Amino acid sequence: MSNKKTSGGFPLIVSALAIVICLVIGIVVYKFVLGAVGNFDAEGPEKGHPLNFFGIMYKGGFIVPILLGTLFTVICFFFERFITIQKANGRGQTDKFVSKIKELIAAKDLDGAIAACDVQQGSLGNVVREGVMKYQFVQNDASMDKESKVAAISKALEEATALELPMLSKNLSVISTCASIGTLVGLIGTVVGMIRAFGALAAAGTPDTAALATGISEALVNTLVGILSSALAIMAYNFFSTRVDQVTYAMDEAGFSIIQEFQSTGK
Repeated sequence: MSNKKTSGGFPLIVSALAIVICLVIGIVVYKFVLGAVGNFDAEGPEKGHPLNFFGIMYKGGFIVPILLGTLFTVICFFFERFITIQKANGRGQTDKFVSKIKELIAAKDLDGAIAACDVQQGSLGNVVREGVMKYQFVQNDASMDKESKVAAISKALEEATALELPMLSKNLSVISTCASIGTLVGLIGTVVGMIRAFGALAAAGTPDTAALATGISEALVNTLVGILSSALAIMAYNFFSTRVDQVTYAMDEAGFSIIQEFQSTGK
């Protein structure tokens, strides 16, 4: 009997490549979208004044494309995790599936339980299927005592769960890292902008109001994009962590039901 598992989303090399591509996209958007001539007056992107929000973001400086890359990375891995965890949930509602499995196990309809797992086609179905198949395998094995059979069923459930859980939590570390990086990089941009602003105030003679405005704009834009990236990353991480916990709880509940049923009626 071989365990099977659902797809695990992006492999490591693809995840790394996706992050690089997102950073490149951030640079391209900064250069050609935010820095488009139409976003500034006649003097152009470098010396001109911005005419809209895109132009203001361009004035945020070299930190902005990094923050945009971080934002695009969060969006990319949000959809990657959403699709993967949605697939792991399988067909139908989780609580109804667990209730159905309990009823089938209680009725000794092990073949029906296995068929229900095949229809479910998710991580929960894979784990329950392994437990039910082991239940079916050991129930008439005269060479094992009841305690050994319970241990064998528990081990089968644990092994199947160990195959599924890493897939469910995979790449969540990327999202959580982006939550921290977005804030920190935004803070760096804020500090750089304020340094430029105070540098303009400290200039000899009349302060350079253009340089002062540019420095303040850079500080605020980087703060805005950094907070936005971090906020989205934190919400995405908490959302997916909750989904993973729900699937894990359902696995534990179904596994406990299988073991409890065997302990009460098995031989």
